[in-house]
Amino acid sequence: MKIAVMGYSGSGKSTLSSILGDKYGAEVLHFDAIHWLPGWQMNTKEEKLRILGEFMDTHDSWVIDGNYSKYFLERRLEEADKIIILIFGRISCLIRVIKRYSAYKGKTRPDMGAGCDEKLDWEFIKWVLWEERNREHRRLFRSIAEKYPEKVTVIKNQRQLDRFVKNISES
Repeated sequence: MKIAVMGYSGSGKSTLSSILGDKYGAEVLHFDAIHWLPGWQMNTKEEKLRILGEFMDTHDSWVIDGNYSKYFLERRLEEADKIIILIFGRISCLIRVIKRYSAYKGKTRPDMGAGCDEKLDWEFIKWVLWEERNREHRRLFRSIAEKYPEKVTVIKNQRQLDRFVKNISES
């Protein structure tokens, strides 16, 4: 099973990806873990492409968590058996980000690059509330759903996510 999990920051991509990896016995790649180097320094494009390509080449079953459209997006979508897009509202995402910050303050999350202690700053709040929710992202998610309707699941809120997780747990 190959699954691409996409969506807005704070919507639960990483948590869902871990659940799916456990359910299907698939290796999980959290893109944030290869995007960020210690101290919140950005990894090079070449290194991210190398790591992601190697991951996809060496695993028959995977879950890849993250949007990052410049990194093998078409390949990920073509190879994926399922594509899950989480498009929670901006306030829901902000609340989830604040809860995540409270839980991991001063620590690095398991789905994040080493040495990237959880932080919550105005720059990230602006990203969650406004900047990420641009026309490009909306168009990307819409075009993916239109191109791959047989394998796309769009989840818009916590109730839908809970139902989705319950259904995969029971199957």
